[in-house]
Amino acid sequence: QAHFVESGRQSVQPGGSLRLSCATSGSIFGLGYMGWYRQAPGKQREFVAIIATRGTGRRYGDPVKGRFSITRDSAENTVYLEMNNLKVEDTAVYYCVAHRGDPTGPDVYWGQGAQVTISS
Repeated sequence: QAHFVESGRQSVQPGGSLRLSCATSGSIFGLGYMGWYRQAPGKQREFVAIIATRGTGRRYGDPVKGRFSITRDSAENTVYLEMNNLKVEDTAVYYCVAHRGDPTGPDVYWGQGAQVTISS
């Protein structure tokens, strides 16, 4: 009973681009916020991007600012993450998340994750 349909494993060379997607139900999309965290081996989970599903707010983690862009398709209850100028250090498992605005609060849903590998 997965709450999300996420894009699968993807690989690209440094400098390339990839797109992630995360589709969910209307009720989960309607919580208010969706986005991604990522986790590399031996590293702490790191914030990547978030978008308000009922407003205009978007926010990015410092390592991806200027390179990544998060968008939504409300008719499809789907969010997208366009990743450009990818670097080796972007390699991680990317986890889709949905919540009400506080990722530590109630009704936080996590996807199973998708491996993104940037290598030459």
